Parts: sequence; C-alpha cells; structure tokens
Amino acid sequence: MPGLLEVNCLHEHDARRAQEGGADRIELLGTLDGGGMSPEPSLVETVRGAVEIELRPLVRLREGYGTDGGEFTRLLGLVQSYRDAGADGVVFGFLNGYDEVDAEVCLALASELDCPWTFHRAIDHTLDTDKAWRVLPQLPRLDQVFTAGSARDVEHGLDELLARCHADPQVAELVMAGGGLQPEHVPWLARAGVHAFHIGHSARPLGQYKAYVDAPLVQTWRELIDDEVGRVQPG
Repeated sequence: MPGLLEVNCLHEHDARRAQEGGADRIELLGTLDGGGMSPEPSLVETVRGAVEIELRPLVRLREGYGTDGGEFTRLLGLVQSYRDAGADGVVFGFLNGYDEVDAEVCLALASELDCPWTFHRAIDHTLDTDKAWRVLPQLPRLDQVFTAGSARDVEHGLDELLARCHADPQVAELVMAGGGLQPEHVPWLARAGVHAFHIGHSARPLGQYKAYVDAPLVQTWRELIDDEVGRVQPG
C-alpha cells in the first residue's frame, strides 16, 4: 500500500500548494482557534474548485472534544453541507464526560454518513486509550485515526504508537500519524506498519501558520514517505 500524505490547510491557496507538492489529501480548517474549528461550507466549495485531491473538512463547533444532543442537528447539517460542496469525507471525534470516545454520538453521526471519515486527535485525550482503540474500529466508515500517540506530540507519543502498531496490524492500518511529526519519526512508524501521515506547520516556511503551505516542503515529505513506506511495503 502506498504512503498517504495529508496536509492541514486553511484556504484554497494552501490547498493548491499542497496539491502541487504531491499531497494526497487536505484536512480543511476554518480557523486554528481552540485547536481547529469547522470551515464554512462556502470555503469547502472554493477549495473543491481549486484542487482535485481528496478533501476532508473538520467538523468541530466548540473548543474541547465534547458535544451534546442539541448540537447534533447542527453537526449533521454541516456534514451534509460539506458533502454538497464537494467534500470527499470529514474529520470529527467526540469524547464524553468520562474522557472516553463518545461512541453514541460518533455512531449516530457516522451512521448518517455516505462517506469515509477520520477520527481526529481527541483520541490522544482519552483516559483509557486501550478502550478507545477497541471502540473505534467498530464505527462505520471510519478509515483513519489521526493521532500523535500522546496529548502533546509525536515526539512524546512515538514509543506508544510504535508499540500499539507493532502489536495490532489493524491499528497500524487505521493510524494517521501527526501532531508535531518530524522527518526522523517516519522510518520508525513505517516499519511499524503505518502508511498515513499528517503535517501542518512543517508544511510551511519556518513552521509558521502565517505563511502559506510551501509546495517544495510538501514535496520533501512526499519523497520521504514514499521512500520509507515503499521500503517496507514494496510495490
């Protein structure tokens, strides 16, 4: 299986440069506030018109990882608007009051989808990660879990990610490693069976979100991922 490279984008200018650099997929955010909030459907439509690669907007309307029944209708409407605007999938993830995967909300939302989706880094804030990994594979149409292996970054979560992926190929198949991902992490993760990777600030000059995504930087990640994933998964 070839490597997958997802780039965090804020607008169509980021998206065009990500595609030019060889990214496979865009995670589209409206703002970086509170760790990232949902974009407007009009922005999704604009980005869809600018690029051909896969596009998944973030579905998140408040800080933190909780939601409630009153917000569910808004979340579902937002997902439907994104699909109408040309999104190929979405990104979301919710925790309950016990810092566990909110399986009820996630299942209800996933059951309404007609597209694949990513569970975002809420998993890195769960109280019992083992339990979270037992729940997530049961959710319909989930094909990726964006995780750093820790609430901080990949540097601090690398050992956890490697151990989990070596122990369970199903986990390795679902993991999209990101959150402070550094080039030196990629070979280790690839050897553990991870083939999907997410970059944000490292796709930008000096790691600054004030700068647009830089196509040559994305290209260096493209080549690194292809080399390392191809080394362990030839062909």
